[in-house]
Amino acid sequence: MQCHPDRNPGDPSAEEKFKECSEAYAILSDPQKRANYDRFGHAGINGMGGGFGGGFDAGTIDFAEIFGDLFGFGDAFGGGGRSRSRAQRGGDLREDITIEFVEAVFGCEKEVTFRRREICNDCRGKGTMAGKAPVQCRQCGGRGQIRFQNGFLTMARTCPVCQGMGTVIQDPCKRCKGEAVVIQQHGLKLEIPAGVEEGTRMLFSGAGDSGLHGGPKGDVYIVLHVKEHAVFEREGKDLFCAVPISVAQAALGAEIKIPTLEGEATIKIAEGTQTGTSFRLRHKGVPVLNGGGRGDLYVEVKVHTPTKLTRRQRELLQELDAISGIENKIEKRSLLSKVKDMFA
Repeated sequence: MQCHPDRNPGDPSAEEKFKECSEAYAILSDPQKRANYDRFGHAGINGMGGGFGGGFDAGTIDFAEIFGDLFGFGDAFGGGGRSRSRAQRGGDLREDITIEFVEAVFGCEKEVTFRRREICNDCRGKGTMAGKAPVQCRQCGGRGQIRFQNGFLTMARTCPVCQGMGTVIQDPCKRCKGEAVVIQQHGLKLEIPAGVEEGTRMLFSGAGDSGLHGGPKGDVYIVLHVKEHAVFEREGKDLFCAVPISVAQAALGAEIKIPTLEGEATIKIAEGTQTGTSFRLRHKGVPVLNGGGRGDLYVEVKVHTPTKLTRRQRELLQELDAISGIENKIEKRSLLSKVKDMFA
């Protein structure tokens, strides 16, 4: 292709190299010529009239076959002059479904319905009426390609009438209109494992569109979307939530009940607990997807400051303030706390 005359207009050396490549292929692709070349070199070929001086015509070389056979991309030149393979793989499908937060954590069963292309039962995938068959394409003569001249080369391209199949349908099936497939509703049962998260994809091989002419079916990809939870936030396998406590509970300590995904649990608040203190409940998080173990639940307590006080509450707080002896002085920040703020 580097030496192709169309890429090197007016360059006789490139054209000569291109002819040499073509001659080499003609020798290597012919068992008899190759055997003679292996035994006698060019003399064995020239004696048969195989060289360019002896009647070899590069204009008749089918370069679709050359590059298709050597490198596997003959379609770039029209597929080598042969009608393309009739077997075609079915298309892949994608379906998006939304599940609850708890369903994503513990797993669930779901059923999804979607539309896919299935082989027509009336014509059994042939696309023709009963008793009829596809006929040879008149445009390409059944080759699936149209040949045309490009300089001294004969090139080929896919036939626009039969799309490379080599045949056309004259009596199409009334149900599928000659398409060989019909669109039908299909149901799929999902076993969603525990621990899935937003964007998890599930693959169902062979559940997609039917292939044509004996080709395999495509696949179905199910993409999961997870609703947000009213209480918990998730980061990987861990869960997080915040729980309010009173000033008295923070100062005196207490035992409080907190929610988990499996019911209530009890945590002990120590005396003098400050707002923002976090408690860790092991193995109360999310199961690891397709693996062992489970994450943790982190509970952050926030001291609730009352905004509307009764007279008695106000009197008690004033009395507490009077005997607490707290001075409102600015505290010096340690170097470590400043560094932490820089990376917060």
